[in-house]
Amino acid sequence: MKKIGIIICGRYQTCGGGKCFRALKERVGGFSVYSSDEDVEVVGYSNCGGCPGGNIEYVPEEMIKNGAQAIHLATGLVVGYPPCPRIKAFKEFIETRYKIPVVIGTHPIPMKYFTEHEKMSFWEKAGMKEIAPELFKDTENTMKDYN
Repeated sequence: MKKIGIIICGRYQTCGGGKCFRALKERVGGFSVYSSDEDVEVVGYSNCGGCPGGNIEYVPEEMIKNGAQAIHLATGLVVGYPPCPRIKAFKEFIETRYKIPVVIGTHPIPMKYFTEHEKMSFWEKAGMKEIAPELFKDTENTMKDYN
């Protein structure tokens, strides 16, 4: 069984995680990295602590104590406006300090966000397609289904 932690953006700290948990069950978005026959358990769910991301320093440690083998940085960090300017640093810090892989993305990018973000230069400049490739593999219908 694969055990994972999820860290969401502090702006969405009251999020109940519905899209993330649904996507995990459906193995879409960032969770497409797991096969449908692989059992995956969420052992931690927290937010970054708000800008500049103070919880990134210690939340992964708690998740690892609960058995986390990977940490997902939620899709909200990619599609919020503005997208998290520290997402690459968060990934590097967690992977370097805690020696655990970080996947950027949880649920698919909702189409309503995708169409707006595609019009703006910041996504390309930030290299979102390179740092969160799984989020750009979902079909248009899947993305519409997550609106």
